Amino acid sequence: MRPTAAPSPPAGTRIVPKNVADLYLQAAERYGELPAFLKKVGGAWDALSFRELFDAGAALATALMDLGVEVRSHVGLLADNRREWIVADCAVQLCGAADVPRGTDITDTEIVHILGHAEVSVLFVENAATLEKFSRCRKELRRVKEVILLDSKGVEMRGAVHGFAELVERGKKLRAGGDRRVEARMKQIRDSDLFTLIYTSGTTGVPKGVMLTHANMVSQVRNLPFDLKAGDRALSILPVWHSYERVFEMVAISWGVATYYTSLRSIAEDLRAVKPTVMASAPRLWENLYQKILANVRDSGSVKRWLFHAAYRATREVKRAEYFFKGQSVDLCGRSWGESLKEALGHLVRKAFYHFPHKVLDKLVMQKLRGVVGGEFRGTISGGGALQPHVDEFYNFIGIPVLEGYGMTETSPVLAVRTWDNLVIGTVGPLFPETEVRIVDLGTGEILYPDRKRKAWGCGLRGEIHARGPQIMEGYYNNPEATARVLRDGWMNTGDIGMVTFNGCLKILGRSKETIVLLSGENVEPVPIEGRLVESPLVEQCMVVGQDQKFLSVLLVPCLEEFRKRGVHAANAAELTHHEKTKDLVDGEIRRLVSAATGFKPFERIASWRLLPKSFVVGDELTNTFKLKRHVITERYQYLIEDIYL
Repeated sequence: MRPTAAPSPPAGTRIVPKNVADLYLQAAERYGELPAFLKKVGGAWDALSFRELFDAGAALATALMDLGVEVRSHVGLLADNRREWIVADCAVQLCGAADVPRGTDITDTEIVHILGHAEVSVLFVENAATLEKFSRCRKELRRVKEVILLDSKGVEMRGAVHGFAELVERGKKLRAGGDRRVEARMKQIRDSDLFTLIYTSGTTGVPKGVMLTHANMVSQVRNLPFDLKAGDRALSILPVWHSYERVFEMVAISWGVATYYTSLRSIAEDLRAVKPTVMASAPRLWENLYQKILANVRDSGSVKRWLFHAAYRATREVKRAEYFFKGQSVDLCGRSWGESLKEALGHLVRKAFYHFPHKVLDKLVMQKLRGVVGGEFRGTISGGGALQPHVDEFYNFIGIPVLEGYGMTETSPVLAVRTWDNLVIGTVGPLFPETEVRIVDLGTGEILYPDRKRKAWGCGLRGEIHARGPQIMEGYYNNPEATARVLRDGWMNTGDIGMVTFNGCLKILGRSKETIVLLSGENVEPVPIEGRLVESPLVEQCMVVGQDQKFLSVLLVPCLEEFRKRGVHAANAAELTHHEKTKDLVDGEIRRLVSAATGFKPFERIASWRLLPKSFVVGDELTNTFKLKRHVITERYQYLIEDIYL
């Protein structure tokens, strides 16, 4: 079957603004005193209403104009998730300018490159530490004339450094006196104007400035293919400067959803206190929670362990049957009527057998597990990376819906996403409304999908994903060569490999840029292998290597605690490497997880491995969305890779 874009929700259920500045204004008018953004103060949640958000943003925008912010200029914003961030964004949009956001983990080199390349003259920084980081680079950034501290506690205001609260108060006085420059600026905003300039995380080199327009963002708000509602509660944990979290917060504003700022340190407590109904998330959050759940099961008594495994088995069989009969069981090959009938009969038998145990054990076991997310959770939209298949199944089967989506900064970011009504595990769901994809043969450039001459238009054929739609970026700022490499005739080359399934969803299979080519000429996608390996409790993180070699190997970050449970006591990876039992344990896990029995071809098997001395961390070996910076890891551990292939 040919997939279709998901239907648009009924008109009038959300704000559909003219531009991002208009979104803030309409939200103030429609949702008024409803809580918009909340932060924890002294153990209690302090709310900023939609009306207060716009008023503070308008006041700050007025002060920014006094500092010289022009329409269509660029304003730097170096800060992490906090309420002042969203007020600063509102102010920049109301000025008719575009912000250039990045987190406080930005390096000195990135500060110089990004702020200089983006031609920033006015800059927001989070606090004294970020100000100090910027100050080290100031001689190379003479264009930056004014700096604004979101948190000025303990900092003496001197010269061109201003306090956030001070500027808001200045703007309030000006507006109280009749200043209406904000309203005049809003009228000058064009659909094609930039609302933000986001520099990529640099998984493959120097960050590039992604130009996203008001039209790009409005298309994301307009086309979200499922309903939220005013009064919904969302936890914010992903980096707010990243396109995925940012578009989710814009969507939340359009629906009147209250956003609570949390952190990894307090998320367990906040889930119980806030009882969120929705949230944006990255796979790492759910994988960590999954590992904790399994660890608690392993450490519990034999009766509790048996109950858990029995409950999950019953749930899994019943849910698999339900997904199949709803047409939500992934179809990669185009099942015939006979195959479908045979599979249907099998599901009917298993569902009938497990129906009663499922009903009983769900109340005894699974209901408690669902309580870890607060008890009122309708689902999470997971993005920024692929959720491991076993983790994906686990949450959706136990009743915590995970709506996995797909996109990239260059696509604003969403191209496809599951919905509650079309939740096909193993895929990233149907296309966003107004979005087209084509699947292109990597070798020949031939369009495999959509092609009327092929079976089901080319469903099930794998190739590189190209996308076109209103969310595609304008290009990379002042970098026509890089733009030309990925954009042609409106089509964005995502660099991802995938296919369209026979039930109309997009399935991601790997990265063309991550593809490892062996000396034999075989192309290997490392992500599925890495995803399988991290299922082992012995493996915390890993990266497959082997470019231009005879065989694949893997760099492993070991879980020392799990090795100790298995009788291998070591203080670090070096001691672990030399322990006599380590080789047998690791070899055994690799053979168990990556083999013909688990669906891997001979050339995809792991022939050798090395243990790494430390975990991968965000801002170093990982991007802010926990993707591997393969070039960084390769350079750092080149000596280990060379040792493997001597």
